[in-house]
Amino acid sequence: MDAIEAMKSRASVRKYDPRSIPKEIVEDIVDCGRLAPTGANAQGWVFVVVTAQEVRGQIADLCRYGKFIRDAGACVCVFCRKDTLCEVEDACAATENMMIAAVAHGLGTCWVNSHRKVHSTDIERLLGCPEGYELVTMFSLGYPAEITRKSKKTLEEVLRWERF
Repeated sequence: MDAIEAMKSRASVRKYDPRSIPKEIVEDIVDCGRLAPTGANAQGWVFVVVTAQEVRGQIADLCRYGKFIRDAGACVCVFCRKDTLCEVEDACAATENMMIAAVAHGLGTCWVNSHRKVHSTDIERLLGCPEGYELVTMFSLGYPAEITRKSKKTLEEVLRWERF
């Protein structure tokens, strides 16, 4: 699958087949995150992949919006150094790269906002986040059991040329 097709076919997945994901595929997906652009080439991120059912369940319990993490094959948590020039932007760029790579591997994802949210500190504690880092994004990763596509605005609704 090429990049354009992967981007245009991506959808948020909240129902997963319980199959485990081969380690090589997860590593390839995270490698795509590692290659994302980063302000001043800081690369202040660390990617924590959680595959243990019990821990995914704990993460799901902590999240208001993210209960589906319990049933996914993995949860990918993106941490960044707090002193990174563009920590949020860097983490988001890496997350998007990984989500597109997941589609190319036939997997589904769903982004869970995690930058300074109610659940963030508890998940940082649960996963042993060192001081100086914080959770910025996380997403479920797994084989889709169901894909529900929500409508998107048309290009004409969002594209402007030269001026707003």
